Amino acid sequence: MKKIYYLKTCDTCRRILKSMDTSDYILQEIKTNPITVKQLEELYKLTNNYEVLFSKRAKKYKQMDLKSQHLTEEDFKQLILEEYTFLKRPVIVNKKDVYVGNTQKKVSVF
Repeated sequence: MKKIYYLKTCDTCRRILKSMDTSDYILQEIKTNPITVKQLEELYKLTNNYEVLFSKRAKKYKQMDLKSQHLTEEDFKQLILEEYTFLKRPVIVNKKDVYVGNTQKKVSVF
């Protein structure tokens, strides 16, 4: 499966999507079509870590004072499912490989 989880209002996501050929990918906009438990668990199987999928740059991370809390893997999972902004983006699944976030090194693979 080739899929991209993104946020259409995110400038970085738009820039990355514009720079790559997405014709073979299923695009899922996470605000209007939130990630499901099953989808998140599939991503976990590829990463073996919910924290890797979690965005600590989200505004709500600071608002909820999550930095001062000890979060478990289950906490990260639940937060991502409850609030779309906690999913680090874009998440690009290319068959058995997954690329999370937007560093230039990760993006240049495509």
